Amino acid sequence: MSTFNSPEDILAADELRRRDLAATFDPVTGEGSTGQRFKLRLPDYIIPTQYLPVEMRSDSLVKLLVRHGSVEGAARELNVSPDTLRFRILRLRLMYDFPFWCATMAKVKNKGGGPDVLFRLNRPQRKLVECFERRRAAGQPIRLILLKARQWGGSTCTQLYMAWLQLMHAEGLNSLIIAHQGAASDEIKDMFDRMIGSYPFYMLYSDADSPLPDIKSLSAVAPKMKGVGRSGMIFRVPGRNCKVKLGSAERPDSCRGGDYNLVHLSEVGIWKATDGKTPEDIVRSACGGVLLRKHTMIVYESTANGTGNFFHREYMAAARGQSQFEPLFISWYEIDQYSLSLSEEERASLARKLWEERESDGEGERVASGRYLYRLFEAGATLDAIAWYMAERAKYNDHARMAAEYPTDDVEAFAHSGCRVFDRYDVERLRAGCCDPLMTGDVVSTHPDGPESLTGLSFSSSGSGMKVWAAPDTLHPMTDRYLTVVDVGGRSARADWSVITVFDRAPMARGAGPEVVAQWRGHCDSDRLAWRAARIARFYDDALLVVESNTLETREADRMVDSGQTPYILLQIRDAYPNLYMRAGSAENIRGGNPGKLGFHTNAVTKSMIISTLVRVVRDALYTERCAEALDEMLSYERRANGSYGAIAGCHDDILMTRAIGLHIALHEMDTPRPRVMTARRPMRRHHPMNEASF
Repeated sequence: MSTFNSPEDILAADELRRRDLAATFDPVTGEGSTGQRFKLRLPDYIIPTQYLPVEMRSDSLVKLLVRHGSVEGAARELNVSPDTLRFRILRLRLMYDFPFWCATMAKVKNKGGGPDVLFRLNRPQRKLVECFERRRAAGQPIRLILLKARQWGGSTCTQLYMAWLQLMHAEGLNSLIIAHQGAASDEIKDMFDRMIGSYPFYMLYSDADSPLPDIKSLSAVAPKMKGVGRSGMIFRVPGRNCKVKLGSAERPDSCRGGDYNLVHLSEVGIWKATDGKTPEDIVRSACGGVLLRKHTMIVYESTANGTGNFFHREYMAAARGQSQFEPLFISWYEIDQYSLSLSEEERASLARKLWEERESDGEGERVASGRYLYRLFEAGATLDAIAWYMAERAKYNDHARMAAEYPTDDVEAFAHSGCRVFDRYDVERLRAGCCDPLMTGDVVSTHPDGPESLTGLSFSSSGSGMKVWAAPDTLHPMTDRYLTVVDVGGRSARADWSVITVFDRAPMARGAGPEVVAQWRGHCDSDRLAWRAARIARFYDDALLVVESNTLETREADRMVDSGQTPYILLQIRDAYPNLYMRAGSAENIRGGNPGKLGFHTNAVTKSMIISTLVRVVRDALYTERCAEALDEMLSYERRANGSYGAIAGCHDDILMTRAIGLHIALHEMDTPRPRVMTARRPMRRHHPMNEASF
């Protein structure tokens, strides 16, 4: 994002943006079209001046045309007629230049009514095509996840690009298109029918230098497209020896892949799970046979539909560079129709408003805050677009509803219907600290579980489940430095995860915040989890060990944990590992000589307390996060209608809970770390955050 120093800076930047938007885009001549282009002047060609994709420059015919500077001269050297050469030039450019092919060969429904029209790419479609073309021109497989705003034709553009590959690039490329429901499949079929219905026969049946001489008689007997089988959803284009299959997520059996090269999955975010078929199952079935090679294509495309679902997980993995897919988001302000035409006076007035209110957080019921409007301009929106946004915002009584329809970025696009606990932009700011672990494995001992397993510790890379971003610092011993927090899950694969997180509080000695340095996540029996946690805590300089004891003592209805767990598990490690967190007991127990209980008990009171702490810590960036999954859990964490907190359906909050408990204790219940002289074992720690007589 840019920084502006005055309203005049805003106006100057806006002028440049409007000039860019007004730049020529002529898909027929190629001027201002997608990708890098070079100029070819042929005075005796139907398009005397063309701007061609640079990929064409290496073609031998183009080199000949450049050398001669005319069709006539090149035709004489090739000993062919000028008309034959003109047709060869046309066919060559149609193969290399998708926007040109659309503007001359592909007809679609006119949204305004009337006859079908040739397809002319709009601005977001050109951005999408550039992603496709960058990979195709490099000979790479096309893999894209498209997160889109509404009403700009992303699906139509994707389907036509697949048709272009089938009809112009290679014979036998089969395509599979899966929509979210049958009606959407019918729309796709109608679009393909319109396009192929007006498509020239000679482009389907002739690879010669000119149209077939008997094209009229051929058209009477040779179909452009015909049905295959009795399903009514598979079609063949005989002239290109390729198939087009349509399916819907409502009918999973229609989505089985086969010999398919091009797969378009439309509105994946709103696919519903059916008996025995989740979105993951459908995608696996459809795409499993697509090879990772040139002239293959898989596109997941959808508007956002909350977080934690298949589409959100796949998009975030692509955004983090963890999958073979490339992410693409189209913002509302990149869509030309979402803009007003301001006068110069109105534009100057809005620039002053943005500048003067750029720090204002005040947001009315139907009015965006000054800070947010200024951020829109920093993101790249024009003043005309921001004026449209302000007018449209009056339709909606809160920002979330507006953002759901017109998202500004991919973070905002995934807003869901629940009440999000953490501000999306505060969470994303912490992502800068996330990185791959320094090492992975496990803390191991020469002894099995039990007191002796806390001796002879070492880190083994052959283990699993533990990520380490910073090893224990043995050169600078400090008191109260390390803190280990355990959230107890279950042992089965379908149960909640158990998580052990280690915090380093050393930065607090210099006024900074705690840092996540290690994390284990997995499933195991609770007694083994207790010893594993003790080993990790001892490995990190006898860290204070905090075990979330709620699932050991009670059972929440919405948590998938193993039954039969008791508070006595912690008693197994108490004598072997005394540096355990103990909460205050009731007044009656204190008078009876029992001052507290082991573990941190999470109930309605304490959960509200630690979540409030975590909200503040995230908002003010008071700690360093290393694990991206922790941030993903924050983005899918909500306050429910009954006032309780939890992850939205299909998501987890196990990592998040270790942050909430650990950061609250690290910031509010432990002393500031100091250099330690004594190395003797420390006694059991007792912390009394509040009287828990009501627990």
